Amino acid sequence: MNKMQFSINIKAPKEKVWKVMIGEDTYPMWTDVFMPGSHFVGDWKEGSKIVFLAPDESGDLSGMLSRIKENKPYEFLSIEYIGMVQEGKEDTSSEEAQEWAGSLENYTFKEKDGNTELIVDLSSDMDMNDEYQEMFEETWPKALQKLKELAEK
Repeated sequence: MNKMQFSINIKAPKEKVWKVMIGEDTYPMWTDVFMPGSHFVGDWKEGSKIVFLAPDESGDLSGMLSRIKENKPYEFLSIEYIGMVQEGKEDTSSEEAQEWAGSLENYTFKEKDGNTELIVDLSSDMDMNDEYQEMFEETWPKALQKLKELAEK
């Protein structure tokens, strides 16, 4: 199991951080760091299917096919990857999609004195090669900083 963790302290109550993180208008703002044009299709209810998309190099929508494994509002959110979207088509059976299947992205919100510590835990059975690890280590702190800026407005 490969694991990575990122965290940030945000001067805002956890309810506001939560709403900015998953808001239809604000989600694209902080996730643009990962891929310009990032957005989601679906909802954040526990058990729901949700797709995270962005235009790829050829302009087709690509991304991750997921489900909300757990949702405890303002406390904890768990996203489980179940496949990929490539060229606008859902894929759960290719070798690459199978590698990502079961990977988790967990968000924990801890509030103290009106400030929120947001902890992001990533875990996967797939072999996190150096390329993915470097990309995550570079982009996650930038994305969380953007989320912080939005939530502190």
